[in-house]
This record gives sequence, structure tokens and C-alpha cells, in this order.
Amino acid sequence: MHHAVYAAHPVTSAPTISVVTPSFNQSDYIESTLRSVITQGYPQLQYVVIDGASNDGSAEIIGRHAESLHYWVSEPDRGHADALNKGFAHTSGDIMCWINSSDVHYPWTLDTVAGIFSELPQVEWLTGVPTELGHSGGPKLVGGIARNAYDFLAGDYRWIQQESVFWRRSLWERAGGRLDASLRYAADFDLWLRFFSLAKLYHVPTVLGGFRVHGDRLGARVNYVPEAARLMSRYVDRQDRRTLRRVKVIRAVGDRFGQKYQLERVARKLSLCPWYRHARVEYDFSEGRWRVR
Repeated sequence: MHHAVYAAHPVTSAPTISVVTPSFNQSDYIESTLRSVITQGYPQLQYVVIDGASNDGSAEIIGRHAESLHYWVSEPDRGHADALNKGFAHTSGDIMCWINSSDVHYPWTLDTVAGIFSELPQVEWLTGVPTELGHSGGPKLVGGIARNAYDFLAGDYRWIQQESVFWRRSLWERAGGRLDASLRYAADFDLWLRFFSLAKLYHVPTVLGGFRVHGDRLGARVNYVPEAARLMSRYVDRQDRRTLRRVKVIRAVGDRFGQKYQLERVARKLSLCPWYRHARVEYDFSEGRWRVR
């Protein structure tokens, strides 16, 4: 077993952000992931890495960054969600997220997230603009459409990019304080559904995290879909009649225009259907602060 504990950074006015990376045999990418978090230089970072006893040299790579880590370990675990639960148990930060061992954050990610959560107490969880990376190199695809709980219920639930999602510890605790370790692929999706039941998802129009597309991940994506569909079916069954009537409206607009987000634009412009408006965060350059749109 390998492990290291690093003393906390000096206390500043910035909120503590807890980042967890679960890792297993990703030696081709883990260095890039670690550096994408560490080199941001965020002063109140708790970075935890949980490696599942990799045999490809990953542990040695992680060990070279031990002084920059709050905690790390290389030992057998029961899978992705179990590793994340172990990692988050070693954290105490006000803001939480995870970044998988082939994905990346960007140089501005943690500062941006800290500013939003510090200035906007109504924001309990947040996502940025999705990006996808090639096998080696920068973003190859940037873009995505904002989604809310009604879009999910209407059937448009793929994807909220996990690498770009951040949340408050208080929301995490209200949602159960752990991932469902019985889920092999869609534990993140299950967490988003629990979050949706408790708080609005806010969108910020900047890139925060990148998903690296490579051979190992393609198989996981194929398996993710049926597991997410089963979770979604249970989520729909728990909704009340008023919510389901609203979902029918979303579907009808989608069938009519081929683009259900047309309703969100019209609703915002004409002050209609306030229940459907997507929650957005934007930066006010004239005032130098974040605000809810």
C-alpha cells in the first residue's frame, strides 16, 4: 500500500475545494490529469487520489506528486464509485468535485468555481460547457445545451458532463453523502438525479473540464446508457402529476419544433412558464462579479 498525507494550505478567504481522482491502470493519462489540477495553484485545494492497486506504473506517477496531494493511496477497491466514496471521506472542503484519471481541468477552473460559489449562495451545484479531448492533445469538441430537471424527465438526459460539475458539501450531505457503489457505470447519473430533487442546476458559459475520448472509455459509454435508463425510469415514477403534465408540454414542443429548447428561449423572452427556465450564471464585466441570469 502507498499513501501520503499533505498538510493543508494556509487559510485564505477562498473556499476549500475538494477534488478526488479515482484511478486504475491509466498510466498514459494520469500525469496529465494530476497536473491539470495541481498546476492551477489554487490556494485552498484538497486533492485526493484513490488508485485501485494499478500494476502499470500509475502508483509511481502519483507518488511523484505526493507533496501536492492532501491524501493518496494505492490499494484494491470495489470499483469506481467505491473509490470515490473512499476519497471524499478524506475531504472536508466546502466545494466538491471529481476528475477521472484520463480527464482534465483547465487553468482557470478552480478559481472560476470558487468565485461563483462565493458570490452566489443560491447556487448549490453548477456545470460548465462540455468539452471532449482526443487521445493526446487539447479539446476537439466544445459545446452543449443547457438542461434542467424537466428536460431529463422529457427524455433528454444525455449528457451532463461529470468533469464539469461542482457542488456544495451541504447539497452532497442532503443527497445522502455518498455515491451508490452498486452502480458500475452510472453512479454520477444517480447523483445528478438526487441533486435535481433538491436544487436547481446552474449553467455557466465557460469550459471547466474536459472528457478524454479513448478506447477504454468508449466501452464504458456504451454500458452507461442502459444503466442510466433504468435509473431514469425510477426517477420518472417518483414524480407528481403536475410535474408530469409539464413534461408533456416539453415533449410536445420538441415534437412540434424538433428542438425542445425553443420553449426555454420563448419562455424567457415572454415571461412564460417560469418553472421551465434554465438557471444560468454569467459574469458581469462592468461590475466585475458573477450574477444569476
